[in-house]
Amino acid sequence: MRKESIIRIWVLNAIVALLSLSLIACSSNKAGGSKASVGSYSGSVYTVKRGDTLYRISRMTGSSVGTLARLNSISAPYTLEIGQKIRVKSSSGSSKSKKTAVAKSTKSHSSSRSSIAKVAPPPVGSKCWRWPTTGKIIEPFSNSEGGNKGIDIAGSRGQPIYASAAGTVVYVGDQLRGYGNLVMIKHSEDYITAYAHNDTTLVNNGQKVSAGQKIATMGSTGSNTVNLHFQIRYRATAIDPQRYLPPQGSKPSC
Repeated sequence: MRKESIIRIWVLNAIVALLSLSLIACSSNKAGGSKASVGSYSGSVYTVKRGDTLYRISRMTGSSVGTLARLNSISAPYTLEIGQKIRVKSSSGSSKSKKTAVAKSTKSHSSSRSSIAKVAPPPVGSKCWRWPTTGKIIEPFSNSEGGNKGIDIAGSRGQPIYASAAGTVVYVGDQLRGYGNLVMIKHSEDYITAYAHNDTTLVNNGQKVSAGQKIATMGSTGSNTVNLHFQIRYRATAIDPQRYLPPQGSKPSC
């Protein structure tokens, strides 16, 4: 039970990190484009824009996820549509109190983002990584706000996807909008990798995998093209995989 509890905690932390830090902002998002935009908020109604999640809206409006879900009859996994009108707090509250709540939420989010941004990236060569698959990089990593927090690798449907390093599978599912079938692997207390848009997944939650083990096949779930979206996160912060991977087609020298 203790091991299962630890795995559940890691799954939750990993998902929250991915949602709150990048919201994936993949170029393959259903709405298209590589940068997320912010929805409009007027009075007691919020208009959903590309990249929005119920969690993000809750931070911007000062309403809890539970309250938003209840007011709008939205059930898990809280899928939203572009242009959807979301009721937020009751309009009976004063404008001043609403502005204060939003300001506090924005300040908290900015402070959290700032503290995360201060995490120094690990030195190149500090850990061995393997390419999860081969193919042309169609969308590189971007550290800008709303940028692509991984790399997108083109390929063919059914192409093998491999674990980039040994570790434990902490998430297998399709509950994160924009990722499709997603696999996440914890490699240590510092590192976690994510493999998105899979056609099929070949591993289960809690399963230990070795470096180079086949974990999925390439697909287009959550995307309009066949590709793999691959992320490496160091202490919850996305880092550029191409800085740490060996030359494509070669094995790591470490």
